[in-house]
Amino acid sequence: QPDRMDLNDQHALMAKQAGVKLVLSTDAHYPSNFHYMHVAVKIARRAWCTPHDVLNTLSLEELLEWANEKKKRAEHKIK
Repeated sequence: QPDRMDLNDQHALMAKQAGVKLVLSTDAHYPSNFHYMHVAVKIARRAWCTPHDVLNTLSLEELLEWANEKKKRAEHKIK
């Protein structure tokens, strides 16, 4: 939603450079807001994000594998 952007392109680029995976969303509160996805995509493109940088480009299997790896790394750091 253009009025409630979480990240601009500069912050998205900083996140990408820090290895943070992004999720693109419409922040739709009404079905008529679904067309705002183009705003998220434009921000990601200006930040030089590729599908590798965006979690919701993964299949369910890939997403679960990514989440399990993150969990394992977090548990390892705690020990």
